[in-house]
Amino acid sequence: MQISKKLSSSTIALLAILLLFNSCKKEYETIQSIDDAKIQAYIKQNNLTMTKDPSGFYYQVLTQGTGAPLAYKDSVFYNLEVKALSGQSYITATAFTNDGTHLGYLNPTSYRTALLGVKRGSKVRIILPSYLAYGKNGYGTVPSNEVIVSDITTYAQNAQWQIDDARILSFLSANNITAVKSPQRVYYKILTPGTGTSIDIASTVTLKYTGRLLNGTVFDQTIDTSYLVAQLQSLIKGWEVLLGMQKGTKIRIFIPSDLGYGLAGQTDSYTGKTTIPASSVLDFDIEVIDVTN
Repeated sequence: MQISKKLSSSTIALLAILLLFNSCKKEYETIQSIDDAKIQAYIKQNNLTMTKDPSGFYYQVLTQGTGAPLAYKDSVFYNLEVKALSGQSYITATAFTNDGTHLGYLNPTSYRTALLGVKRGSKVRIILPSYLAYGKNGYGTVPSNEVIVSDITTYAQNAQWQIDDARILSFLSANNITAVKSPQRVYYKILTPGTGTSIDIASTVTLKYTGRLLNGTVFDQTIDTSYLVAQLQSLIKGWEVLLGMQKGTKIRIFIPSDLGYGLAGQTDSYTGKTTIPASSVLDFDIEVIDVTN
């Protein structure tokens, strides 16, 4: 009887511990459940219709594209906008530029899943819980443990040069500019023909220039008599449109990004500030001051 009493007491004690443990478990919420509750409240408040992926993020195709469905092996070119559930903006799309990579390399990885099989030219909204976004470390202006709403607008084109060509043509049309397209896909307009020595690939050229983005931002220029002196072959590929031009030529050129600074863009080495965003078409006014062969 004594043994039975002891077992009974032990059993009661164990049950009490289990009840206490279960009570504590109910009071503790995981980051997954906290984030999901926030997302569901946001969806309900904004009357959205979204699909939940098994991994925990939500997505919705806002605009159906007309191009081919995307596969992981494909290059994808897109504009990205990111904001908090509160509406605070963290990343905004920039006019006349875009991002690009292979779909299989796109980060966060939930973006890849959401875009897989979506047609080029589509716009997709993705709501990422913090643990699938940038977690406790955050990223850039995105704070730690932040649920984010991402709008990704993909381009119908499957190559950057096609996007750039359409971008240049649109700019020329909007500004009533008549230009010639070179075999290298650089558009140019001769403002003043030259009469001096002709430029070849090994020529050392003395140039006066102003470089702009298509939004009008000047990113570089020569001032007064502080000219650029360099071999043509040492300059960005798009400037080879100057081949055959003569001393005294004044010309305006529009360079697609792959013949300029590409998807890398350019950053000021002293300030760390981006001076030429990724995939920027470049708009130059150039005067050929001298040519040495």
